[in-house]
Amino acid sequence: MQIEKMQVDEQIGEIGRILTDQEKKKGIVIHALQQIQADIGYLPEDAVRELSRHLNLSMSEIYSVASFYKMFYFNPRGKKIVKVCLGTACYVRGSKKVLDSLENAFDIKSGETTEDLAMTLETVGCVGCCGLAPVTTINDEVAGEIIGSRKLEGLIRSVRED
Repeated sequence: MQIEKMQVDEQIGEIGRILTDQEKKKGIVIHALQQIQADIGYLPEDAVRELSRHLNLSMSEIYSVASFYKMFYFNPRGKKIVKVCLGTACYVRGSKKVLDSLENAFDIKSGETTEDLAMTLETVGCVGCCGLAPVTTINDEVAGEIIGSRKLEGLIRSVRED
């Protein structure tokens, strides 16, 4: 997204008639951050700084919005996003072992990305597939019933592929 081409009035629409210029600018911050992240994959400091200048909002105002939402990332993410469910059903069926195995296999901790940007490892509270516990997702594709070393090795292999 080219920030300098972003038109505040276009983004706000009809409601813009009753908002002040400052309210309009604050109103599009989330949308602008979503566009930046869609284009770049995360929110690099220089893009946030450019958005700050373009909207005439402080960096702290923009960062306070971006850091409030879990959907925004300030560091590059991996090609594969692996999420291990730590919800109750998954946890009691061994998801902690799955998480530990992935951390050891890729030498990263939850919330980190491999140096080659091949994978980002995260945990989630619930995937909503409790009947398949323990569950992991790879780029939103569900891998369930990861019980036993053979199934776990297969999961690790599928993450390493490509």
